[in-house]
Amino acid sequence: MNKFTHLHVHTEYSLLDGANRIKVLPKRIKELGMDSVAITDHGVMFGAVEFYKACKKEGVKPIIGCEVYVAPRTRFDKEANIDNKYNHLILLAKNNNGYKNLTKLVSLGFTEGYYYKPRIDLEILEKYHEDLICTSACIAGAIPQEILKNNLEKAIELVKYYKNLFKDDFYLEIQHNGIKEQQIVNQKLIEISRELNVPLVATNDAHYLNRDDAYAHEILLCIQTGKRMSDLDRMKFQTDEFYIKSPEEMYEAFKNIPEALENTQKIVEKCNVEFEFGVTKLPNYEVPEEYKTHYDYFYKLCIDGIQRRYGVKEEDKIEGKEYISLDEKVVPKEIMDRLEYEMSVIEKMGYVDYFLIVWDFINYAKSVKIPVGPGRGSGAGSIAAYAMGITDIDPIKYNLIFERFLNPERISMPDFDIDFCYERRPEVIEYVGRKYGHDHVSQIITFGTMSAKMVIRDVARVLDISYAEADKLAKMVPMELHITIQTAMEMNKDLKDLYENDEKIRNLLDIAMKLEGLPRHASTHAAGVVITKDPVVSYVPLYVNDNQVSTQYTMTILEELGLLKMDFLGLRTLTVIDDAIKLVKENKNIDVKFDENMNDPNVFKLWQEGQTVGIFQFESAGMTSFMKELKPDSLEDIIAGVSLYRPRTYGSNPKVY
Repeated sequence: MNKFTHLHVHTEYSLLDGANRIKVLPKRIKELGMDSVAITDHGVMFGAVEFYKACKKEGVKPIIGCEVYVAPRTRFDKEANIDNKYNHLILLAKNNNGYKNLTKLVSLGFTEGYYYKPRIDLEILEKYHEDLICTSACIAGAIPQEILKNNLEKAIELVKYYKNLFKDDFYLEIQHNGIKEQQIVNQKLIEISRELNVPLVATNDAHYLNRDDAYAHEILLCIQTGKRMSDLDRMKFQTDEFYIKSPEEMYEAFKNIPEALENTQKIVEKCNVEFEFGVTKLPNYEVPEEYKTHYDYFYKLCIDGIQRRYGVKEEDKIEGKEYISLDEKVVPKEIMDRLEYEMSVIEKMGYVDYFLIVWDFINYAKSVKIPVGPGRGSGAGSIAAYAMGITDIDPIKYNLIFERFLNPERISMPDFDIDFCYERRPEVIEYVGRKYGHDHVSQIITFGTMSAKMVIRDVARVLDISYAEADKLAKMVPMELHITIQTAMEMNKDLKDLYENDEKIRNLLDIAMKLEGLPRHASTHAAGVVITKDPVVSYVPLYVNDNQVSTQYTMTILEELGLLKMDFLGLRTLTVIDDAIKLVKENKNIDVKFDENMNDPNVFKLWQEGQTVGIFQFESAGMTSFMKELKPDSLEDIIAGVSLYRPRTYGSNPKVY
């Protein structure tokens, strides 16, 4: 059997342009008898790790690459009158060093070269070209463009340049897509290949999975460009050939140039990028010189904190209770046993630095009077965190379990969710940047996807279906998180009847189902921040959105790669509390300590009377009524009440509990 590999493929992360779903692509590759495939999204590497994992799962070899945009002169040239703003170029990583160079190029495209698109230039390509394979790309590449301008001398000059730079790793890319201009380019590239002894490689610039996906892809392009299918000037592909073709189809198309297909396998053999998962890569935390190890400093902070939190004077000991004597005070033995157990687990699992890093920026925030939350989630179960002041919730008093946070049997990165004053949160991030280096700290990307309701409205607009009709259809989709159109039809008989009996609606929903769930746009995660040992770009590519730098990988992927991800949550409630304290001091000259007395009967009276408007989780009519009946007179009553009342506390089937 003739072997072939697709080396020019656009996935769903060529946003609103590529329609190959990463989870489905390797399965289709396998079905067609191929054993490898590349990812070459436009200017980004959003899906590289996800693609790698999906391919490995199917036994398909992943090739990590990118179709970069190259500035015609320099990446810094951003004049409005530039006729040719960028050209395409395919880069594939041969190994992990090649991957690092590719991430640097793609990152610089955003941080330095962004103008309509993230652009690199020849200067940085020369600097970071090692261990990369380069192909001349589609007809939007610089070499094909010079050919189409009938500027053969310039085209040959560029071929010589790339051949000199990449040596045996430069290929002239030919495609068979039914486009007249492509045929002209192919003919000249074949001639140049023979004249200059530069190998050819055949690709298909695949933007969708099957030929019959071409129409849905046209709709997708209209969504991207804000056009309708009825617009004569809309962006569209000239043919329906841009899909994942079988090796047989490719060999039939290039039967006169089989070496261009065989060369795909030579490239595959050269490419061997391996991602490392589950190995923690914490940043360096500098401890004071007087401490020999990081654990010594961690131990000191814990012991000082445990005395502050639980310590009593010798004369205040409770009779019959066993105590441990420390530097200044005595602490109940059960407390010390718990602390020593936690410290041993933290040390054994390699998370001493993690605790120090978190303690450091929380300590900084408190030192400059930035309001910090008391702690949420499983992290509140750690007595070590409570001793250090990372959390302010007593895990002993509330019977909180440490193993929910860290468990030696289940190796996973610990995760503190930390609330900061909404207005001063940036100060904490700035402090972390100063401490570890601004190039070692980055915010994190997140993706908005085309939800069921959204994609129905989008497709309807493109198909010239009235807003009223589209809105009616969208509202027939139940308000449930992550619901699909298929599930909506199963839940709503009226929607299913429309689908089965109205051809126009069936066509709309069929297209919408092909597109739903695809990423629509990239934005910055509201809370996530990554802190790295080496510069962030050493691990992951960078993205720029509204002048804000973020990673190109999501929070989940960063955690899988072993990088330290922190949630710096901006909580407006903390800001309101802080403002209230300041106003009370200013107007009444009273110093309020809001987190010291949790037994004020006047506070509980508010709950008993239903005066909880504006209090998170307590302001609904049902909850207000429930609290008036419960009549809480302690914080524990309120905790129990909200736990019992919250939806799905006992799952969808309470009988199993």
